[in-house]
Amino acid sequence: MARRRRFCPVDFPVHVIQRGNNRRTMFASDADLAAYAHWLEDGALRFQVDVHGWVFMTNHVHLLVTPRMESGVSRLMQSLGRRYVAHFNYSYARSGTLFEGRFRSCLVQEDRYFLNCLRYIELNPVRAGMVRDPGDYRWSSYQVHAFGTPVRFWKSHDLYRSLASDSAERQNHWRRLVGEALDSETISRIRHCTNTGLVLGTEEFRDQLDSLGN
Repeated sequence: MARRRRFCPVDFPVHVIQRGNNRRTMFASDADLAAYAHWLEDGALRFQVDVHGWVFMTNHVHLLVTPRMESGVSRLMQSLGRRYVAHFNYSYARSGTLFEGRFRSCLVQEDRYFLNCLRYIELNPVRAGMVRDPGDYRWSSYQVHAFGTPVRFWKSHDLYRSLASDSAERQNHWRRLVGEALDSETISRIRHCTNTGLVLGTEEFRDQLDSLGN
């Protein structure tokens, strides 16, 4: 199947990946990570993008977001990129590009794929061998979902809230859910769809999106 054109319709979740150029370091310190988080918060508010999940790795970022206005995701990533690259270049006396071209993204079907995609994102540091438990990694949304750590730019998703009526019970449920390893087929499909721009969902869901784009 051919790569889909960039299409991020309002109210549909999107999995976004932004990589460092040639997989080089994007974050060299906690101050860099905090700066990126600050501008993510500012841009999400300005461009009306709900941020449900994230992980900031050394050389790439995953986001799981839902735009609430047209072109919200593209405008968020452009603004975030300009501001963060200026910060990084100034901080380390460098010039030129930092990111690997355009960000990569795929639309995510909520009812069947959203929570798996969120688990995939939050388990990234474990798969990378950086930590043994996702709770040991500070810069991911696992801290919010599993422990209730307050993060101002986080917007809970309906599917997360549906796990339980009580917040403590939801957090416990999420810890158990993330503790169950994702199967290799699910991981491969998420990676393939995001890297190629294909929709992470059923044929019926793709048909629904095609009708919106026409």
